Amino acid sequence: MNNESKTVAVLGAGTMGSGIATVMARAGHRTILFDIDSANLQRGIDTVHGFFDKSIALGKLDAETGQRAKDRIVGTTDLKDLAPCEVVVEAVYESLELKKDLFASLDDIVSESTLFHTNTSTLSVTGIASGSKHQERVVGTHYCNPAPLMKLVEVADGRHTATWAHKATIEFMASLGKTSVVTQDRPGFIVNRFLIPWENSCIRALDAGLGTKESIDAAVLGSLGHPMGPFRLLDIVGMDIHQQVATRLYEQLRDPKFFPPPMVERMVAAGDLGRKTGRGFYDYDDTRLFGS
Repeated sequence: MNNESKTVAVLGAGTMGSGIATVMARAGHRTILFDIDSANLQRGIDTVHGFFDKSIALGKLDAETGQRAKDRIVGTTDLKDLAPCEVVVEAVYESLELKKDLFASLDDIVSESTLFHTNTSTLSVTGIASGSKHQERVVGTHYCNPAPLMKLVEVADGRHTATWAHKATIEFMASLGKTSVVTQDRPGFIVNRFLIPWENSCIRALDAGLGTKESIDAAVLGSLGHPMGPFRLLDIVGMDIHQQVATRLYEQLRDPKFFPPPMVERMVAAGDLGRKTGRGFYDYDDTRLFGS
C-alpha cells in the first residue's frame, strides 16, 4: 500500500470515530464518516471541525491547511456511499454482532482489496473478522485515546489475517504519523490490560479518600512522568466508555481488578461522563475532547 491520498471510511461518529476521522483528514485522506444516527453524525463532524478550528486558533495549523483538512471530511448514513473506500476503520460500540454485521454488509459494497480495520479494545479480532467473507483482510488497529494527540496504535492480526494485510496496515499507520506496536489477539491487547486496572485503582483510591482528584493527578504527573493524570484522562475517554471496556474485560478475564468500581456506576447514572458532557471528575466550559 503506497502513502498517496486514499479514500478512508470511519464507522461510528462517537469519541473514537471522530478522533480517528480527524487523524485521517489531517493526514491528507478523503474521509467519509459513517453513523446510522444523523444527529450523532453531525456531532462527529462538528467535533472534527472543532479540532481543526482550535488548532488554527492555537497556531498549530495555518488557516489554509486547516480548511483543507476540514474539506476532506464528509458524512453519510448510507453504507453504499463507502463503495470507493480503500480502508475502512470500524469504531462503533463494542458489540461483536454489530461489528460482524457491518463487515458482512460491506463485503458486497467495497472492493475485495479494501482493508478492514477494527478499533476494538476488548473483543476478539478473529471473532469480528468472522463476519466477513474475506477474513484475511481484517486487522485490529486500536488507537490510543485521544486519537489525534496520541501516537501509539496497537496492531493485532486475527487468526486468518494475511501477511499482505498486516504489512499494508503497518505502512498505513506510518503514513498517518503513528507508531505501531504489534500485539496478539487477546482481551485488552497490551495497553488496556495495564491501563484499566490502574485507572480502577486510582478511582478506588479517590473514593476511599486517599487523596483528592487534584492530588492524585499531581502525584502521577510528578512521579511517573505521565502527560496527564488519571482523572483528566478518564474525563477525555468518558466514564461510559471506561465502564464498557472494564466490564467487557472482566467478563472475559474474570479478574476483579478489571471490574469497574461503584463510583463509575454512580457517575454514569448521573450523566457525569467527562469532558463531552461538561462534567466528570472536573468541570469544563469547553466540551471539545481534543485539540487543546
